[in-house]
Amino acid sequence: NTEKAEPFYRLSVPKQKTSSEIINEARNVLRTLRTWRPFTPTEGQRKLFGSGSSRAPQNRPPSVFSLHASSFDLAESRPVSGVRLSPLDHKPIVVTFAKDEDSSFSLPKPPANAAEVRKVSSARARLFRRTSQGNYLSAKIVSPDQNEEKLDSEDPAMMSNLCRSNDNCLAEQRSYTPFNDESRQLICNEHINRLEREDFLKGTAGKFLFQLRGESDQMKKPGTSSSRPRSTGWKRRVTDLEDETRINESEEEEIFWHIKILPILHELEKEDNIENLCLACTKLYQALNEGNMLGKRFKRRSVLLKTLYKLVDIDSDPLCLKLAKIILSIKVDGKNLLSVCKLAFKICRNEKNDHIIQNDSLLDCLLEVLRTEDLQKNSEALLYCMGAIKFMSGNAVLLNEMVNKGAVEMLLQLMKQINNIKENDTYFSNLGHLLVQLTATLRNLADLPLARRQLICNGAVSELSVALEQRMNDMDVCTYIVRIFSKLSSYNDFCAALADCSRCYILFLALLNKYQKQQDLVIRIIFILGNLTAENNQAREQFFKEKGSVNTLISLFQTYHELDLNAQKSYYERGGEGKNHPKHPSEAEDVLIKLIRVLANLSIHPSVGAALAAAHRVVELLVTVLEYKSVDDCEELVTNAATTINNLSYYKVKNSAVQDKKLQIAEMLLKLLMSNNMDGIVEAVRVFGNLSQYHEICDFIIQKKIYKFVIALLDAKNQDVCFSACGVLLNLTVDKNKRALLMEEGGIGKLVDCLRDFGPADWQLACLICKTLWNYSENITSVASCFGEDADTLLVLLTALLDEELALDYSLDRDLRDYHKLYWEREFKPVAEKLLDRIQSHRSFLPAVTVPPF
Repeated sequence: NTEKAEPFYRLSVPKQKTSSEIINEARNVLRTLRTWRPFTPTEGQRKLFGSGSSRAPQNRPPSVFSLHASSFDLAESRPVSGVRLSPLDHKPIVVTFAKDEDSSFSLPKPPANAAEVRKVSSARARLFRRTSQGNYLSAKIVSPDQNEEKLDSEDPAMMSNLCRSNDNCLAEQRSYTPFNDESRQLICNEHINRLEREDFLKGTAGKFLFQLRGESDQMKKPGTSSSRPRSTGWKRRVTDLEDETRINESEEEEIFWHIKILPILHELEKEDNIENLCLACTKLYQALNEGNMLGKRFKRRSVLLKTLYKLVDIDSDPLCLKLAKIILSIKVDGKNLLSVCKLAFKICRNEKNDHIIQNDSLLDCLLEVLRTEDLQKNSEALLYCMGAIKFMSGNAVLLNEMVNKGAVEMLLQLMKQINNIKENDTYFSNLGHLLVQLTATLRNLADLPLARRQLICNGAVSELSVALEQRMNDMDVCTYIVRIFSKLSSYNDFCAALADCSRCYILFLALLNKYQKQQDLVIRIIFILGNLTAENNQAREQFFKEKGSVNTLISLFQTYHELDLNAQKSYYERGGEGKNHPKHPSEAEDVLIKLIRVLANLSIHPSVGAALAAAHRVVELLVTVLEYKSVDDCEELVTNAATTINNLSYYKVKNSAVQDKKLQIAEMLLKLLMSNNMDGIVEAVRVFGNLSQYHEICDFIIQKKIYKFVIALLDAKNQDVCFSACGVLLNLTVDKNKRALLMEEGGIGKLVDCLRDFGPADWQLACLICKTLWNYSENITSVASCFGEDADTLLVLLTALLDEELALDYSLDRDLRDYHKLYWEREFKPVAEKLLDRIQSHRSFLPAVTVPPF
């Protein structure tokens, strides 16, 4: 969340810079500011919407809900909307036979009470309630003489929905198994002996199951009446090659069901141990995958799902994880899709489950839901699916897994679909809930370098900007998108991409005006603008030219300045002691820090800086910060204000607010100089370096004895501090009446020491020292009286520094050596040679040549 403080350098030439030029720019007068990225605390609990959500509880989907087997729709033929159809008046005609009317097999009748349909899944106390009809996965064995008739129907679809017997089957197996309403879709194989199981493997099973389903009347028992209706529709189908292939596949599927799937379903029904149930679910998933039955509407799919749904009533997250994975892989829809997504959400909501989720492939299933399901038809299911993925993204291992599985591109595609839904659409509002989950997930993904590259490559800036514009009234969505931009704009590549999005400035300004007192949103937008204007001159100009940009910044400055003043006043009214001491920076101070940073960065641009220097309200607010805020209370705020004033003081423009308020600024800087904060002192000296070009400020410096403090700073043994101090002394020595002060405080000796210590490594500082000594020695009569005991040292030092072989370090790399030579030749050498000539001429009593001061 932090960035190392380092200066930004004003662009002086459009061409690509060498390293020497970059190093030189560190000495420029104008500087941008760096700051901390706003901190976002982790939510204490995993919820759809965080504690700071703008959504009222009654207007948002719940994060906590009960989920049972009854939450699923056991009848898959029910409409997706979940609305029950009214019963039809039509009653199907069932064919019966005179031979034994009582034992004839008829179509199942609907129960008198509709609740009976779901009576098994309504059990809450135990997994499976035993009913008077016996075990759910078993069927009664009826003696052969009880019923020997079979039913044939003209409607193949009706036939396929019934579990029928076949006369040939009766002849070969000598037994008959009727199917009641509960168990008619499961073919009981408990009565099949070992020999019959072997027949399955030898090929007999296909014929047996084919007959058992009653799907063919090709093989008829001798003596059976031919007057019964025949399935002419079936005969037409079997002539088609595609249907024949489908029949063969159906036979293989039936065999696989009995051998692989059915035994596991029996185990799931009978087992009570959670661990064993989980193992059985793992075996079931592997078997379904082996039989290519996942995501496929196979014949006994509803029976399988009913079994799984009943297991949901067991309160076990590991088991529910297994169930969710299987149910999602089977590709349910409608109410069942919603319920299973809620189940996955419930599992992922508990952070303790992250380790078991890592070891399973639930993420793949959820990503598949996002990829394939209809956005408008299943918006609520997608909401909980996305919520589960958001929870997963809070785990580092799962977060990396998401990136590797292409989640970034998938989420951006989903966002694009949401963005295509217009505001007048009925789905628009509900999709806002989904967008909150999606953007929260992207924010977590933005932590990873690979994800950041994918976001740039897949046009994230464009889609996020569209969403921001469309959802301007949804503060939750705006907050998450701004958090994404805040995080990513700290990186140069993304910052450049965002700066190229011309509408982003308009959007940010609109948000700032709309949510002016929403600190968490405002501070991030200001941070983003600071990043955009830190290194991009075009971004500075473009933002400044947006209508109302400066007025918006001024309005924010006033708002948070007042909030900070009120907080400070309230603290001191309470006595200013105790545990209630305000932390620094406070929320208001943090906004001001980042806001002033934007102003400082904008001032780098020549025309923008000149305009801001003439903006009296901007300068007034900056001065007010220096006036009421102590550097000990909030160092970054005070030093930022001083830096911005320094930048603005660089511009000599008509109606300059800095020039008008220069004495007031000097008073505030004096307070900063007297502090114990070295950063604050250096910033104050830098501002005095610019302001001391005015005679009034030079007089102020002498009157308040600031020059003594400045001379003392030459002992700091710090290049930047010495450079700033030399700037002030150079301006003071322009005035003949103030030059003697330099000798009083031992300034000459300190300047010579700085030249010796830093000269060979910093030719700009060496040049500044020589200029100061040149101005000081303008009226020299003798070297000894002018430079005192430091004269000989200065003479030797200048002679050595002007020797190219001695002065330039040829062990440096070529670029750095070229840089040193460039500034040695252009800046240091001309001034040093003149100073050396002056000293030598007065040492040998030769007439001096008059040269104007620098």
